[in-house]
Amino acid sequence: MRPMNKETALVIFSGGQDSTTCLFWALKHFQKVVALTFTYGQKHVLEVKMAEKIAAKAGEVARKNGLNCGGGDVEWHQMDVSFISQLSHNSLTDSSIEMDQEKPAEGPPNTFVPGRNLFFISVAAVFARERGINHLVTGVSQTDYSGYPDCRDAFIKALNVSLNLGMDEQFVVHTPLMWIDKAQTWAKADRLGVLELIRHETLTCYNGIPGDGCGECPACKLRRAGLEEYLGFTRDASSKKEGGEKFEQRKIQTLKS
Repeated sequence: MRPMNKETALVIFSGGQDSTTCLFWALKHFQKVVALTFTYGQKHVLEVKMAEKIAAKAGEVARKNGLNCGGGDVEWHQMDVSFISQLSHNSLTDSSIEMDQEKPAEGPPNTFVPGRNLFFISVAAVFARERGINHLVTGVSQTDYSGYPDCRDAFIKALNVSLNLGMDEQFVVHTPLMWIDKAQTWAKADRLGVLELIRHETLTCYNGIPGDGCGECPACKLRRAGLEEYLGFTRDASSKKEGGEKFEQRKIQTLKS
């Protein structure tokens, strides 16, 4: 087993709200950050172009905000795993399927892409291994997981163990958003100094509309509700960043109680 690299992290980076928040979280905590964006047959490839643009400016933004431990830029890579879209039918890769607006009573919504996080994290681990990287960062959340089973903590921990056993490595899969909801994710972005960037320059919308999105799809509704909750709290705070810190602490205490 090779010595563990504690200075570099690889972020699985889609260009959406959650992964962009994780990108800047990684820039705060690691000397060097590598971002890996996947094309998997998704209907809206604009998110890949937006991911590239964000990665190109992230180092500079982080330095201005005093986040960048190593002071360097983000190294961005793109990888094609479009075989994922050939394995199952879902509304994110198949335009002929009408998107579920609500989670069905049984099973996940049809926006769930079976195996997506399994493949993303596994491929990212191999990619990282070849570059001597042990730390992987992904933006999954069990609190706001929308019924996707591969966003749950138990799955991530089990996969982490499997990757270590399968490659005889010491991977650590970081999930900074695992136990926080969308409002807390906005609070974290604010504390990192990138709330406006994430609000206007990321793509979370299932209909492929950047920024605040279409406002109608499940992803936009979840994102918007979280933003409104957070902004409603910070209106009375003495400063937005201070409000963000207090908001996160309050919500975490509520979850623990």
